[in-house]
Amino acid sequence: MSIPWRLRGFNFVYFSLFSLFLSFMPVYGTKAGFSDTHLGFILGMGSFISIFSQPIWGMVSDRFRTIRKVLLLLISASIIAGFLVFQSEQLWMYTMMVALMNLFFLGTDPLVESLNFQTARHQGISYGSVRMFGALGFAFASLATGYIAGHWGISSLSWIFMSYGTVTLILAFGMADVQASAKRPAFHQLRGFFTQSHSLTFFLFVLIVAISQKMNDQFIGLYMDRLGGGMRLTGLAWFVMTLTETLFFALSARMIKAGREVSFMTAAAALYTLRFLLSAWVTDPYMLVALQMFQGVTFVLFYVSGIQYLYTIVPEQWKSTGQTVFSVMFFGVSGIIGSTLGGWLMDEYGGPALYRTMALFSFIGFLLFWLMFNKRSKQYT
Repeated sequence: MSIPWRLRGFNFVYFSLFSLFLSFMPVYGTKAGFSDTHLGFILGMGSFISIFSQPIWGMVSDRFRTIRKVLLLLISASIIAGFLVFQSEQLWMYTMMVALMNLFFLGTDPLVESLNFQTARHQGISYGSVRMFGALGFAFASLATGYIAGHWGISSLSWIFMSYGTVTLILAFGMADVQASAKRPAFHQLRGFFTQSHSLTFFLFVLIVAISQKMNDQFIGLYMDRLGGGMRLTGLAWFVMTLTETLFFALSARMIKAGREVSFMTAAAALYTLRFLLSAWVTDPYMLVALQMFQGVTFVLFYVSGIQYLYTIVPEQWKSTGQTVFSVMFFGVSGIIGSTLGGWLMDEYGGPALYRTMALFSFIGFLLFWLMFNKRSKQYT
């Protein structure tokens, strides 16, 4: 099998595994009897851990000039920790296993994305044509797991995770590693990149928009439950989200042209605002499911544009580390703020207040990226 198709197959099962962790871990905690505030704290703690673990694994990958070997180590540890997460009945056990998942499993995400982007460039194919298979896997696993867990019970999640994890590890052994840069990594270049005001501004703006996305990821299952939906509708919501992701990942190479990344990030932030305002007003769980069709024009356009823009400004030999820092902002720091604030808002004021807050963060991000877009436009005129 060719390198691109091996990578696509790996993405399908890897993001299926990711869907179990992202979509059903908070729901499992609720069914186990943990409060929203406790869950918000645990998720925030996990995001705090990933802030440090992801850059460390990214630097290890760059320093030893291999992504595949680091992935094999992290996936192996994640299979064990993930199985035990969905077996936890005590709060301390659940907390410890979530911490280990953020140490190991979330460390794989930026490495996989770096592998996807660099392999796509080397093979002359689009990043979206690879990443869409991850979205397909996420969609299939979300829908299937929702129905399986609804029929066999919440305890079945541990065995589903173990099964997907084993297949992911087997396929990872057959993956081709990306060719390292001919230049040895130099820390002074990395330090220079992160001390530039433009780099810091970019990561800050990404963080503001990502807070709302992370809140939706972590609390849509709980909000769905409050609206009268169950595990099946939660799975269906994720299925709808990832189907639209698949479509827009496939189209992203044609839509997002070089030099237009900031304009697409601005538009995506505006659509995030609309999406979360409408979510705050719904009272029917099926309407909440329908609104997840916005995922393609919000998350995919924002995320792909952000990565594409990042790769134009980060030093060549520090691609994995740059990708990792982007992921830390998008999934780590935003997760600390989003989960902690979101858990408190959910407990004290309910889902509508949470989604109005998400709309506010998105609107602030829209204004900032709009200002950034206008500034760049004036520089080129």
